[in-house]
Amino acid sequence: MSSQRAITVAILAMGGEGGGVLADWLVDLAEQSGYFAQTTSVPGVAQRTGATIYYIEMFPEVGVPQGARPVMALSPVPGEVDVVIASELMEAGRAMQRGLVTAERTTFIASTHRVYSMTERTAMGDGRVDSTKLLDGGRAAAKHFISADFAQLAEDTGSLIGPALYGALAATGRLPFSRGQFEDTVRRGGVGVNASLKAFAAGFAVALKGLEPQLTLAPAAAPVGASSVGPRLAALAQRIRDHFPAAAHETLCAGIVRMADYQDLAYAGEYLDRLAPLGAMLPAGSPLSASLLDDTARHLALWMSYEDTVRVADLKTRRTRFQRVGGEVHLKDSQHLDIHEFLHPRVEEIADTLPAGLGRWLLASRWARACVQPFTRQGCVVRTSSIRGYLLLYGIAALRGLRRRSLRFQREHQRMDDWLATIMRLAPTHPELALEVARSQRLVKGYGDTHARGWRSYQRVMAMLPRLQAAPQGAQQLKALSQAALADDTGQALERMLATV
Repeated sequence: MSSQRAITVAILAMGGEGGGVLADWLVDLAEQSGYFAQTTSVPGVAQRTGATIYYIEMFPEVGVPQGARPVMALSPVPGEVDVVIASELMEAGRAMQRGLVTAERTTFIASTHRVYSMTERTAMGDGRVDSTKLLDGGRAAAKHFISADFAQLAEDTGSLIGPALYGALAATGRLPFSRGQFEDTVRRGGVGVNASLKAFAAGFAVALKGLEPQLTLAPAAAPVGASSVGPRLAALAQRIRDHFPAAAHETLCAGIVRMADYQDLAYAGEYLDRLAPLGAMLPAGSPLSASLLDDTARHLALWMSYEDTVRVADLKTRRTRFQRVGGEVHLKDSQHLDIHEFLHPRVEEIADTLPAGLGRWLLASRWARACVQPFTRQGCVVRTSSIRGYLLLYGIAALRGLRRRSLRFQREHQRMDDWLATIMRLAPTHPELALEVARSQRLVKGYGDTHARGWRSYQRVMAMLPRLQAAPQGAQQLKALSQAALADDTGQALERMLATV
């Protein structure tokens, strides 16, 4: 029996990232260098609910008796993996969760970019996993941890992420092969050799220098400040500097930019008008007061830019959207891009877009609803890349000038005023509870069924406010109720929590 053991490598990669090619390169590298090698793959449920795990084992031929072959495993065993490569940060977390990364043995290579999972995307609240915690966990779990935005390196070199990760692996020295042997494997592949070698070199250099990870999905934008809102909003930015505390300037400037983009300059001024009384009544220098104003400003900006049919049509017909989609699919000059939008407006959303009186009449009139409902039973597909489809949505977006007269506008602004009045009533005597009331706005979002469910949850939570105001732990209980409302879209978690208050 030989005392030697196999070299084990696990690769966690999503579809289209070249994980299979990377595994094949490692097998070819090993076999060309006097090793037995085997690769297997265990596919995930879907592209983003679980990545494919490619597992490679290598065993030196000199350690095997004549006429015999080593028996190799078909899947990685926790605690027995020498190298783990994760093509995305969430996959790095899954590798640690599976026990594949150990401090005594594993060299861990992870890309720090994020492709959000389905559970993160569909969460009713902010379901994103903290990238910093994942990186800290990687450093603690591995013997050697190498992290960088390898996806950006691949983008910069016109290649896939696989060759960049392959270069990082070569730089670690964890495998008994030279850089030249790694590169020869790429050349033998014969497909996209030049681009792959560029990405390989970039990954090799980053791993060799031990660069710190880039935590953002895309290059970080400059923070919005009072000096960066543009000349049209300069007067409002000056008003922010003169009448609001510095701790809230960044949020307020982002708010006026959003309001002007959503409606117009006057709307941005109304945003500040609504916040001015709260800013004037809060004591200066208090961290709690600063948090209350900042959170109220942020959630008010989100509420005042509520999603309606006009907003959706506006966003879908913007030039920047076509540019973004073209960039995501790597559109070439010789290619044509078609974008198909699935739309399913309900009678309620049509009524919300109409002038208030007409919208109420449509909702109250049985025969009017009966006339409109046949056109709303099934959704429709609109091709915004065609002239007809684009003009249809562009015409809906052009109704922005009539938004102030719409039924939805009146309803939402009445609700905002009630919410702000509650915050101002509680701020002097129950500032912590007022802060949780401000944050409870996150329950109200979206449009259609999503908005209706969120508003019902918000009403149920706010109905408990008189009782919570008299409770010593009222703020904590309100926070727990909001979290329960965001836990599921059935309302069962909220029902259970309400029974305990």
